[in-house]
Amino acid sequence: MSLKYLLPLLVLLACNTRNNAKLLLSEDGSGPLIDSTAMDVSQRFPVPEGYVDVQTDSLSFGWYLAHLPLHPVSYPVHYFDGNIKNSNGIYCSVVDQDIDAVDLQQCADAVMRLRAEYLYGQKRYANIHFNFLSDGKPRYYENYVNGDHSYKTFRKYLRYIFSYANTASLHDELQAVNDIHDIRAGDVFVRKQQPFGHAVIVLRVVQNSDGEKLFLLAQSYMPAQETQVLLNPASPDRTSPWFEAKNGLIETPEWPFTSSDLRRFKE
Repeated sequence: MSLKYLLPLLVLLACNTRNNAKLLLSEDGSGPLIDSTAMDVSQRFPVPEGYVDVQTDSLSFGWYLAHLPLHPVSYPVHYFDGNIKNSNGIYCSVVDQDIDAVDLQQCADAVMRLRAEYLYGQKRYANIHFNFLSDGKPRYYENYVNGDHSYKTFRKYLRYIFSYANTASLHDELQAVNDIHDIRAGDVFVRKQQPFGHAVIVLRVVQNSDGEKLFLLAQSYMPAQETQVLLNPASPDRTSPWFEAKNGLIETPEWPFTSSDLRRFKE
């Protein structure tokens, strides 16, 4: 075993501080949970022992999410105003994606941003649309930009969407996933309720020989903040980013969901 694998055992540092260990081992020491030398989702979070990736096509939304770039592991979440959100057992990595200096990109907005960025990168402009809360009708990117496909105008469109869409409109726009065991990267746990709800997105799914699945989750929150990879509060010492695909309660650090809250973007 190399030194970088032994280091966490010697210093016993968890991943919820700004002085993260270079590598955080699983509870039984059989393999790494987090590799801080890696700079994207698929490399930073090695597949747990006994599991394999649920394969996604290289052009799919799931592949895009699994290869999102990440900030260095010691980087903390920043709010829209530059203030820092301490982890406190909430997150262990931060997606390397800038946010505007306004309180707009909250939970559902971060989900819509990831979906829109994926489609924009593939130049699938006609597929970029999100429903407004007020009337439940979609606002299309192509109609808004009137032929201007610059990234600056794309971001302007997103600010327009963030101002008039929320968890309730996103919930109603997405299709229900009736079986949690059919979970896929790109699916969204979303709950709408008054005065507000919450949404988190599935970044990656792995499966073992028995068909059991684990998954990674990411979120933004209130006030607007950078998108973060979540820790599982039900895991030992709250140090694992992997959640179990099971019926019933899916507890995340800042919001409880159930398996029936799982929804999916229409292709």
